Amino acid sequence: MKRSIAILFILALSGAAVFAGGGRQNAAPADPNAPVNLTVWCWDPNFNIYAIKEAEKIYKKDHPNVSVTVVETSLQDVQQKLVTAFTSRQTQTLPDITLIAENDIQKNIQNFPNAFVAVNDKVDINQFAKFKTGVSSYNGKNYTVPFDNGATAMFLRRDYIEKAGLKVSDFDNITWERFIELGKIVKEKAGVPLISFTPQSPDTLFIMLQGAGQWFFDNQGKAYIKNNPTIRRIIELHKEMVDSGIVMLVPDWNGYIASLNGGTVASTIQGCWIIGSIAAETSQSGKWAMVNTPKFANIDSVNYSSQGGSGWVVLSSSRYPDAALDFLGKTFAGSVDFYNTILQSSGAIATWLPAINAPAYKEPHPFFGGQRVFEDLVSYAEKVPSVKYGLYNYEARDAVGRAIAEVLQGASIDSVLDSAQKNVEFLMNQ
Repeated sequence: MKRSIAILFILALSGAAVFAGGGRQNAAPADPNAPVNLTVWCWDPNFNIYAIKEAEKIYKKDHPNVSVTVVETSLQDVQQKLVTAFTSRQTQTLPDITLIAENDIQKNIQNFPNAFVAVNDKVDINQFAKFKTGVSSYNGKNYTVPFDNGATAMFLRRDYIEKAGLKVSDFDNITWERFIELGKIVKEKAGVPLISFTPQSPDTLFIMLQGAGQWFFDNQGKAYIKNNPTIRRIIELHKEMVDSGIVMLVPDWNGYIASLNGGTVASTIQGCWIIGSIAAETSQSGKWAMVNTPKFANIDSVNYSSQGGSGWVVLSSSRYPDAALDFLGKTFAGSVDFYNTILQSSGAIATWLPAINAPAYKEPHPFFGGQRVFEDLVSYAEKVPSVKYGLYNYEARDAVGRAIAEVLQGASIDSVLDSAQKNVEFLMNQ
């Protein structure tokens, strides 16, 4: 693996022409009014593709010569096609702009440092939530225009909470330890588990870890799992949650969504994009509420975290890098009207902080009993700790996910963390 990474770096560094021109046959037009067509790769017609098309409409008002062609490309295909093009030097096949999942951003910009255009000259990065800009920072520059907001929250069934003799406010600004205590009350008096988990992919693990401003690696990029007291505490709490009966274990994502829509659990803690799935069950309108995320009682942490998200990058091989950056800078990083439009139609919540001034963000949400959830979520995003996911993020996530599943089956925490550390180090040293 080390040899592979070294090769990738050599390919990426060998000659700016490979990524600055990328084999494009034509230079960008000198005439500022000449037609410009930007090709964009992204996924999800009702979310990302919809957003980029709305951005085109807004940008065209002042730039009628610029159009956008969207090529629907899955998250997995984006990553595979980028690596294939960079390593083969066939960058003429790439778009001008592509969406990249946050978990992949560092891997891409570190392995291919000349393949992407830094956005700092055209975009005021300081206007975005810091946890979003941190993941795209490398050698003092930023390489993405952040998009969707992954800020987390606790979404509660108000009716179940009240049946247990509690109030929604009892769950706001609490610790994970208090969350367990309240869960026991809900289970006893309302008769339902407080939350559902998928054992092999416990999103709550990652939410808890980022809330403490930590990840699976130390500041030098080395695996930090075995002797990490925060990860140990997370596993202890997971086991306590399951053993206490406040958790419903479900087999997969479909089972997780069914537990929410079917009313078999009283809450979930997830990235704010889960709102679309929760609100899809219209019969539950008015029964839900939202508060912030728990933190640790005895570990430095906050009541805010993140799960998921993506950002837009401009490829160095683009014929129109300036136009591409300007397009992103005046829409995703510069238009309140844009965010007002896409929030109402797709629920795409901004991490561009000025978007909170959009009228739609201040609208009461009927599904959540009139709570202004979008306004609250933008304020949550300002407080999320920034972490860097690193080159081996997925490998570490999988290893610790397996560790939790093994502990739930009876294995000792020491043994599973030792194994997880060794497995990740082995992969990093190949």
